[in-house]
Amino acid sequence: MADAVTTKVLADGPRNYAVVLTNVSDGTGESAVQKIDKSTLVGPNGNEPDNLVLVRAAWSIQGFEGVQIIWDHTADVTALVLAGDNYDDWSMYGGYHDGGSGGSGDILLTTIGTPAANDTYNITLHFKKQGG
Repeated sequence: MADAVTTKVLADGPRNYAVVLTNVSDGTGESAVQKIDKSTLVGPNGNEPDNLVLVRAAWSIQGFEGVQIIWDHTADVTALVLAGDNYDDWSMYGGYHDGGSGGSGDILLTTIGTPAANDTYNITLHFKKQGG
């Protein structure tokens, strides 16, 4: 079996992209699973965006020790480590920027700790598409 996961796109415009990520675990968990394939997105200039800037995040993590959100690069860059229930908004600071190089810049997710059946997460991520 595998965890029951979904990725629902809330917004996909020339400048903004938002998704809701969910998981109900069977005890398997996830390790560096691609959640957003940046190459499939169209940025403000009609091409793949150069970067995805994280603007806001809301989450509810139940059972898992945490969830790690990662930008995929030659040396992966951890964007966030989430636990519990919370909301953060970095828009007044221009967003949380991807500082990596090489690789795809895709968004990956890893669950932290040893999962148990029925551990869950519900994560909403809002990005600004930059360049492209």
